[in-house]
Amino acid sequence: MQKSDTDVLVVGAGPVGLTMAAALHQHGLTCRIIDEAAEPSDKSKALVVWSRTLELLDNLEVAEKFVQCGLKARGASVYTGGKRVVHISIGGVESPFGFPLMIPQNETERLLTAHLAQQGVAVERSVELVSLSEKTEAVACALRHADGREESLTVPWVAGCDGAHSTVRHALGVPFTGHAEPNDWMLADVHVEGPLPNDEVAVFWHQKGVLVTFPINRDRFRVIADLGLAANTDKPPDPTLAEVQTVVNERGPGGLTLSQPIWLAGFRINERKVTDYRRGRVMLAGDSAHIHSPAGGQGMNTGMQDAFNLAWKLALVHRGRGKTEALLESYSRERSVVGDQVLRGAAQVTTMATLRNPVAQYVRNHVAGIVASFGFVQDKLKNAICELSINYRQGPLSAEDWHAGKGEVAAGDRLPDAPLASAQDGGQTTLFKTIHGTRHNLLLLPGSHDGQALADLVNIVDEAGRIFPDIFTVRTILPPGPAKLEPNPNAGVSKSPVWIDTQRRLHQKLGATDRALIVVRPDRYIGYRAQPAETQRLLNYLDRYLIRKTS
Repeated sequence: MQKSDTDVLVVGAGPVGLTMAAALHQHGLTCRIIDEAAEPSDKSKALVVWSRTLELLDNLEVAEKFVQCGLKARGASVYTGGKRVVHISIGGVESPFGFPLMIPQNETERLLTAHLAQQGVAVERSVELVSLSEKTEAVACALRHADGREESLTVPWVAGCDGAHSTVRHALGVPFTGHAEPNDWMLADVHVEGPLPNDEVAVFWHQKGVLVTFPINRDRFRVIADLGLAANTDKPPDPTLAEVQTVVNERGPGGLTLSQPIWLAGFRINERKVTDYRRGRVMLAGDSAHIHSPAGGQGMNTGMQDAFNLAWKLALVHRGRGKTEALLESYSRERSVVGDQVLRGAAQVTTMATLRNPVAQYVRNHVAGIVASFGFVQDKLKNAICELSINYRQGPLSAEDWHAGKGEVAAGDRLPDAPLASAQDGGQTTLFKTIHGTRHNLLLLPGSHDGQALADLVNIVDEAGRIFPDIFTVRTILPPGPAKLEPNPNAGVSKSPVWIDTQRRLHQKLGATDRALIVVRPDRYIGYRAQPAETQRLLNYLDRYLIRKTS
């Protein structure tokens, strides 16, 4: 058994494994990423990257490349009986990436593979994980290469990102509980001519079943339709183009001509999930941990966000700066809750779309439009679809001592973006652009232009920085108004940038008015917030999962 110089073995080079390797590398861990397939898939598979995933990819500095290669969609519409009954516009979503990005999965994989190559990380193909077993301080792995050569190595950590039939999950003996959805489905990626919007998802409710079209580019679409109750447990046969055309003619808007098929497939939907995403030094992510209906297009994005959640935690643990059980168990607990929510939501959407009872169809067709017409419903739907409302409020790393106005966001929520201006020269930027990187961020919001309020916050974070060195980056953010602050010139953070919350957006979202302190995790979720801040309470929070400096 050879000891490896690798910190983490990533098994699986799909979107989740590639994201995992990229995020771990960004946090300073060395990775090997292997895949038993000789070549990457040429199938489009997952088609959409949502706003929250793009925000996290932006911290890897690859989001703009995705946007350049993808198609921005405006939203979704539902039609029945030739009339549009529901329209959801994504406009107004508060994100730098306020749109669904339609981009085939094979293109997502290409972009992430290229990014890894630029970082000196190569995907090792035709390399199969044969077995693994956990030792006291490492994981023993057996690999098989394309030429039959066996390789044995030990690594500190393994990330199983190897899909629904995960070898890693099977090796751990972790149950993958759930069931198969009862219907058969067909899928076609084809050229479409006719009156079909190429900038939004179109859903057609029909008495015989649902038809859904997703734009891929200006004239290519993904077409999905349910075919009714499955006759048996086998995967349905792949459809012919003529069979897909027949279903489109029957359920669609009319006048659509399909041609030049790239991918035709029959499939069934499985809804399964593990209870625990972690077993000792082995973690599961993506389809290895959860699979569900493609309704809502949440699957790939959920897996990629698993990776962003885990990477910073594993890096702290590996470097001896974070508490192993607190951090790695928080990965399982936080992402398992999200997985449950996605599984439940996708199942509900699928059930509603595949109703067969005429009375139930009638009620659905008439009530859906009324409910979706309310502005607050639209806002809730948009934030849920774009995955901006995902939160860890009930997670073990979320806490607050907030004794003033509650605001719109709390500990565990995604940090909202906000326009900022430099207090020094007035240069314009945004909050997200100022907090790139891998560290925690401490946001100081003194709530006024009183130098003493800022000095009090500076003293608090200086003490935290002394006890937990090299963990934080500090940002001071003031409400609009003249800046005449004179913090302690000897304070360790006195040279940190000072910004103006030009529209008071961040202060309003947080409900910050006086000596507020916000701990922002590296994945840009609010871990802790305090108003007014106190040193001991901050240290008590950090002691939950960080290790104090011993000398």
